[in-house]
Amino acid sequence: MRMLVTGGAGFIGANFVHYTARNHPGYEVCVLDALTYAGNRESLAPVADQVRFVHGDICDTTLVDRLVAATDVVVHFAAESHVDNSLLDPEPFIRTNILGTYTILEAVRRHDKRLHHISTDEVFGDLALDAVEKFTERTAYDPSSPYSAAKASSDMLVRAWARSFGVPATLSNCANNYGPYQHVEKFVPRQITNVLVGERPKLYGAGENVREWTHVDDHNEAVHLILTKGRAGESYLIGSGDERSNAQILALVLDLMGEPADAYDHVPDRPGHDLRYSNDSTKIRTELGWQPRYGDFRAGLAATIDWYRHNDWWWKPQKDATEARYQLLGR
Repeated sequence: MRMLVTGGAGFIGANFVHYTARNHPGYEVCVLDALTYAGNRESLAPVADQVRFVHGDICDTTLVDRLVAATDVVVHFAAESHVDNSLLDPEPFIRTNILGTYTILEAVRRHDKRLHHISTDEVFGDLALDAVEKFTERTAYDPSSPYSAAKASSDMLVRAWARSFGVPATLSNCANNYGPYQHVEKFVPRQITNVLVGERPKLYGAGENVREWTHVDDHNEAVHLILTKGRAGESYLIGSGDERSNAQILALVLDLMGEPADAYDHVPDRPGHDLRYSNDSTKIRTELGWQPRYGDFRAGLAATIDWYRHNDWWWKPQKDATEARYQLLGR
């Protein structure tokens, strides 16, 4: 089986390529990535001899058509994904997440190829902090940021192409991921790397916002189950069930890294900051048999900290530019 992975040099995409190489060696993997600031070809170094890499843009119709024609299944990770950056400049999010997905859809439609589209639970908006309900596959979309609005748009396109044109597509919406190779602009690696370089971690507002945290390998195992057992046209929510506030996450990072509990700074909250995300993953658990393997979040976070501690060659080149962008945002 030939597999095209878009965005395969980004955080989740690169880990997906690693997971595929380890657990599904029958796939011939081709990675398409534009290598924006969030993509890093070095993330694929451990599997470089097992995959083909193509440097290119998912909005390039000719290139995408050629690559899709030569594959059997497309796994579409490529996206602009950072909320703060979307607040500063929405245009790249509209172009990549909407026009790029349209380009992929038209190519898989022309060549009758299988597609799996990776999305986020942020398309649903947020839940009240004291709510008991969770997002489900039937939850109405209510995006809050340019990022989540662009991802919601891409989801709608995939559903429309599946229904109107019979494109054999599936979708998944995952909770927050953590693990190796995550860009230092994201919450968990930003706090870890701040400690490692001697800077104080940063907490938005009071840190009460709650997220559901899923290890990237658990996410990617779920994607493979959907590829082999998922029903065309269906969406699946992926989540560990482990919900924690940003303040709790930061406290755990400081504890695991031997820092005082108050060794951080409060910064202004993000505009329109979603309060809580929580996925009801009953469907993928009951229909496809998925279960998260990383049930101990503390152990998973400790392993993630160790990875960043021992791989500063990978993240240090990103750090200064990332913090400069945060300074521009006042955060």
